[in-house]
Amino acid sequence: MDIFDVLSLIGGLALFLFGMQTMGNALEKKAGGQLKSVLTKMTNNPVKGFLLGLIVTSIIQSSSATTVMVVGFVNSGIMTLHQSIGIIMGANVGTTITAWILSLMAVDGAGIMAFFKPSSFVPVLAIIGVFLLMFNKKQKSRDTATILLGFAVLMTGMSAMSDAVEGLKNVPEFTNILTLFSNPVLGVVAGAVMTAIIQSSSASVGILQAISTTGAITFGSAIPLIMGMGIGTCITAVLASIGANKNAKRATLVHLYFNVIGTPVALALFYGANALFQFDFFDNAVDEVGIAIINTVFKMFCTIFWFPLIKVLEKLATISVRDNEEKEKYEILDERLFATPAVAVSRCKDVTVTMAEISVDAIEKSLEMLSQYDAGKGEEIIKAEKKADKYEDKLGSYLVKVSALELSDADGAETTKLLHIISDFERISDHAVNILKSAEEIEEKKLVFSEKAQAELATLCGAVSEIVKLAYKSFAENDFEAASFVEPLEQVVDDLRDEIKLKHIRRLQEGRCTIELGFVLNDILTDLERVSDHCSNIAGLVIEMAHSEMDIHKYLKKIKKDPDGEYAALYESYSKQYNINI
Repeated sequence: MDIFDVLSLIGGLALFLFGMQTMGNALEKKAGGQLKSVLTKMTNNPVKGFLLGLIVTSIIQSSSATTVMVVGFVNSGIMTLHQSIGIIMGANVGTTITAWILSLMAVDGAGIMAFFKPSSFVPVLAIIGVFLLMFNKKQKSRDTATILLGFAVLMTGMSAMSDAVEGLKNVPEFTNILTLFSNPVLGVVAGAVMTAIIQSSSASVGILQAISTTGAITFGSAIPLIMGMGIGTCITAVLASIGANKNAKRATLVHLYFNVIGTPVALALFYGANALFQFDFFDNAVDEVGIAIINTVFKMFCTIFWFPLIKVLEKLATISVRDNEEKEKYEILDERLFATPAVAVSRCKDVTVTMAEISVDAIEKSLEMLSQYDAGKGEEIIKAEKKADKYEDKLGSYLVKVSALELSDADGAETTKLLHIISDFERISDHAVNILKSAEEIEEKKLVFSEKAQAELATLCGAVSEIVKLAYKSFAENDFEAASFVEPLEQVVDDLRDEIKLKHIRRLQEGRCTIELGFVLNDILTDLERVSDHCSNIAGLVIEMAHSEMDIHKYLKKIKKDPDGEYAALYESYSKQYNINI
């Protein structure tokens, strides 16, 4: 093997690893929406959990990424340790699909089989990828192009490695080194170390498949190497669990024990059976397809072995990381989810919904305080406002970090809009405290509004209560219809504010109200009107999310001009419902 072969081997390896990473990242990015949908179906049923892990890993082509994701979910408290076990098992099996794709290198034949040879279809995929990348500006098409180009680079690197090691089959030293791996212990250690360095069992198996083209690797050498690779891939999850809570660490140990215990059991059974039956294939050369088969059979064996023992696996992880007296703490926003940006964005949406619930509850209680003061409820409002502040701070920092990741256009837009929405919900909680202070002033000074003023204020509070609920529903449930109701109701709130101010001025002129009451009333009206403004902002952002290319200002301007449109009908309906002139 001369210097040119060495350079070709290193270059092929670089292309292979780069192509695998590029393709995996692009698949993960393109599958973001599907991932969110699939991950909402988490279940305590181990079979469904296994299928979930299998599907997700098959999509993103990385068991490490799936496992890190699971560690993040467990650390965030949105998945239990028991739920994670089936998913981790599915991830271990799902990662074997990469080896089957790479085994296409072994396809040889004429006719229709020739089409499945990488040399036949890879150039076509590369051309399509380049065409989409150069002449299509749509993000989805560009993601597809990146997947195709990543796959083309991966297969090109695989081919380069295979060609570079071709001459090694006649080198005795190389053959002797591979023979050493027939020793089960050495093979497992070598496979584990290799994969721990690369941090991808799929890549390690692919490299082994490339070397197998020399014909120097036997089944006896390949089996322990592949089993060791299963152990080595656990290093990524182990690193991700540093600093996590105890259940997240236990999830990592489940992944580790699945392979570490499964490997010696599989080895013992295989070598025991070989001693008894003397398998004919043991010393035969293995090819790419043979390696894919070994990889799949081993992972399936471990799954079948552990499946009836899920509770034992869970208990083993629990014993390894014992409980302490301190209450378990969960990270509501875990940076481990950055490994899968689409899921991180989805998590931000879920946490923002929780924040929204806190703000809505605070404003509802503050509205009640205007008609019936309750000191205990006042303390709850203050606590809710402080909690909303903390949520805004954590979400804001997290979203800024998420926005720096490689996101799809849709996720990028949602991240930007969430940053605005958390600010609106936080301001709603601030106005709840302002209204509380007004209620406290009324209580302390024993101020009393006239019956007419109380009725007017109650009508306005009813309209604000409804608009807050509509804004929350539109955001939490992605309800476009609820969002479309907000703007006409916001206009009615503005009208009510103006009418109530005018009526107060008349009462003041007639001596039926005091200036002091007027100051308090003005503060309340300002806060209520500002709350409806923030609701309008939220609904507008929801409408923009539903129609990514829409300009919300042009949209609102257009619908307000149409006298026979839905906006006009809703405005008229709400004006009658919240009429203070009856």
